Amino acid sequence: QVQLVESGGGLVQAGGSLRLSCAASGRTFSSYDRSWFRQAPGKEREFVAAIAWSGALTYYADSVKGRFTISRNNAENTVYLQMNSLKPEDTAVYYCAARDSTYYSGSYSNQMRWNYWGQGTQVTVSS
Repeated sequence: QVQLVESGGGLVQAGGSLRLSCAASGRTFSSYDRSWFRQAPGKEREFVAAIAWSGALTYYADSVKGRFTISRNNAENTVYLQMNSLKPEDTAVYYCAARDSTYYSGSYSNQMRWNYWGQGTQVTVSS
């Protein structure tokens, strides 16, 4: 059974940093693309960042480019999201997702192209 578990969320002041982790279990994820999405209150879930299975390619939403960094450790089946220079508008529940690159390619920002999801971790940025 595939399971994704996020951790690292919390309350931080504007300008601060947080590092989210997403641990995967249930199979080997070295061939899986990984990503982060977020959902703010009253808003739809939106794409944040993605990293290809090899780690060679990364993609970011314009709103986080230059502030967030996605990375992965395939040996530990874990993906990370380093968030710096946080803003109040970054407040949201952050979800990690995974998909088998054998069957999916491209359209990283389309949540319908991701078939495994975690339960989410709350990030709150105070002004």
